[in-house]
Amino acid sequence: GAIPAGAEMRGLGRAAAGDIVLLYGDESEALTHPCLARAWAKSGAGLRVPAPGHAQKVAMPGSLAHITRSLFVQTSPTRCSSDFVAHLQQLDEAYGPKPGRAAKPVVLVEDNGPIHTSRLSRAALAARAHWLTVEWLPKYAPELNDIEAVWRDLKAHHLAHQTFKNTDALDQAIHAAVHARNQQRRPHSLAKRRISA
Repeated sequence: GAIPAGAEMRGLGRAAAGDIVLLYGDESEALTHPCLARAWAKSGAGLRVPAPGHAQKVAMPGSLAHITRSLFVQTSPTRCSSDFVAHLQQLDEAYGPKPGRAAKPVVLVEDNGPIHTSRLSRAALAARAHWLTVEWLPKYAPELNDIEAVWRDLKAHHLAHQTFKNTDALDQAIHAAVHARNQQRRPHSLAKRRISA
């Protein structure tokens, strides 16, 4: 089922109290050709930036920690269930039970996209059910997902207005941007949610 409004607020409260780790998950993608954020152009003229060849993409399954604002991103040339499972393995390292480490319950907020609900993904989630719970967002409700604003920030401030030679160069830039952003870790603001693809 989807998250009722009251349940979301209770989850935020439990995360703030330190009872759970609350993560917001989603996928986005970046292109080797320039993402044009804010820029000047003549009135009525479309802004164009020359770029060689055809644009290639790198998919970014990721999760955002609600309290610490840490971003975890798995990059891939595809956007499929196996990429989501690889991302879950990242979360294993960060939050899964390990000898000598007390693990808090983790709640992962996700949409009902096919890569999250496939047989492979459901099996991977079931294998982690002893520490990871998924709360499914209602359909067509990206405004409820905190990570959307982070995708926008990553593209507009770290990956915009530049052309990448190939997907390897773009992949490296994505990880460098995530690392730089995690070093800054801005405080959470519910008032500034924006949506990005």
